[in-house]
Amino acid sequence: METGFPAADSRDDFARARRDATLAKLGRRLRLRSGDVDVLLPFDEVVAALGRRGETRLGLRMVDLDAIVGSTDRVSGFDRRFRPTSDLARSRFQRLAAAVRRGESLPPVDLLQVGDVYFVQDGHHRVAVLRALGMDAVNARVTRVHTAVDVDSGLRMSDLPLKGHERLFRERVPLPPRLQDRVRFDDPEQYALLAEGVEAWGMRWMQEQRRFADRAEVALAWFTEEYEPVLSLLREAGLHPSPGQREGAGESDATAYLRLARERYLLLRTHTWDDGVLERLRARR
Repeated sequence: METGFPAADSRDDFARARRDATLAKLGRRLRLRSGDVDVLLPFDEVVAALGRRGETRLGLRMVDLDAIVGSTDRVSGFDRRFRPTSDLARSRFQRLAAAVRRGESLPPVDLLQVGDVYFVQDGHHRVAVLRALGMDAVNARVTRVHTAVDVDSGLRMSDLPLKGHERLFRERVPLPPRLQDRVRFDDPEQYALLAEGVEAWGMRWMQEQRRFADRAEVALAWFTEEYEPVLSLLREAGLHPSPGQREGAGESDATAYLRLARERYLLLRTHTWDDGVLERLRARR
């Protein structure tokens, strides 16, 4: 219960936030959830995996506190929801909480935006206090960091290897942005395997064209002349459902293409799709 005295209530605010952090950690263990669910994301590691491409200053704006999930400070003393994970933040947290309870305004925090998420440059305690007091947003100076691969609010530390492989694939197979979501994997190694396959396909395609083409042209040609026609044939043959027919997550288009392309090579050692290939693949399902 609140006492109406800012100093006393701010002590309770910190104690409650610390208790919530501990209970969340215990809950993860009891439910056998991944240990990185509530880990504060490190900016440098995230951007290294995604590939930094530049930045744009966006100025002052209100930012949803739930979207702030990381920090430029590797040792910040907070979890992903900015609950204090030790007593080191106590004095500053309580001082800021008491100020807010007295009606004082806090200066804007400094945030870096990457995709749909934000990382704190300056203002960790302010974010923590506002969250503890039930606020929804914070006034912030925002700089958007552009990356080769975007992320959403569900990003976790364990996703970074996959994002790193996706970034390398996008560099080797630079599809237009409108097509990139059509080629996605859950297994990092599959990106490397497909990139090698596309590059091999591109060499044969350039030989047929009797001219050199850059990676972007090869990627688009592969998508329109190989990837989409193969998926269309697989669906017609009943070997891969259309997106609307899948139960649950199902096998992605990219996974189906890669698996069956490898089968095709092992079966016939050819790169031509025809009815005979489909019959062989159907027999091996």
